[in-house]
Amino acid sequence: MKKISIILLVFILASCGGKKKSNTIELIEKVDSSSNQPKVNKDLVGDVLESIPSPLEISILIKQSGIRFSKKNLNSPDNISRYNTNYKKSMNLGIYSTDLGYCNIYNQNQEALTYLDAVKETADGLNIGQFFDMNTIRRLATSRGNLDSLLVVTQQNFEKINGHLQEQDRSNLSVLILAGGWLESLYLTLEVSKAYPSEQSLKERVGQQRVILEQFLLLLSFYNNDPFVRNLITDLTNLQKQYDKVKVTYVYQPSTMKEVDGILVVQDNSKTTVDVPKDVFDGIYQNVIAIRKKIID
Repeated sequence: MKKISIILLVFILASCGGKKKSNTIELIEKVDSSSNQPKVNKDLVGDVLESIPSPLEISILIKQSGIRFSKKNLNSPDNISRYNTNYKKSMNLGIYSTDLGYCNIYNQNQEALTYLDAVKETADGLNIGQFFDMNTIRRLATSRGNLDSLLVVTQQNFEKINGHLQEQDRSNLSVLILAGGWLESLYLTLEVSKAYPSEQSLKERVGQQRVILEQFLLLLSFYNNDPFVRNLITDLTNLQKQYDKVKVTYVYQPSTMKEVDGILVVQDNSKTTVDVPKDVFDGIYQNVIAIRKKIID
């Protein structure tokens, strides 16, 4: 089963994948239009989460490629004092959480503790720090072999925090935290892919984010009365123009039957290939660098 979490997305954002239903009509129908600020309910956020690759998953992919740990691309915790708006705090909460997940996968315990403190301080700034059992999270985050337990804790925290933000008409913060975590995972993938161009799997992962970007643009459009969100939408729309140049090819192959544990199952042999030409990759890279710089500075 595909596990989706942004570990470190504040130790709050986690979900189990399995279905993909997030077309425009379904999303809009789930928005409560009775309030000036729409309330994005759990089903809506869950639908989007299920289609978002976990920063943890991407960190694993980077590590499996044989690429060594490097913290030079991470957002320094020293920058926290710069974040004096809820927009900045939310986006960087997602960023710090992704960086924490990256450290965790590489078993960089001391770095993980530093980013855990950054996550906690940023969450406190949004008045959601009370939902963290920091002793339990700290123990799980710095111990090997506890990933499943950590995922359970993150899922429980997400449910509490998302519900709390909705009750306070602050569901936009959930979306911004998600967006920050996704953007950071894309940034890390781009940086590593640029440094190791022979790793085709990373470049394909960059190209696959085209669909995820569309989902975020739709979610953010519900909050375009916020000038910060409007600026983010403008930046992501420019990024989308680069993604429109990504070549996605679907090659059909007949399905076959095979026996698994005594049960016949259908195996899908069709393949989807993602081609990101160098000029397109460079365009995506430059856009993401510029967007991230606005957020972390």
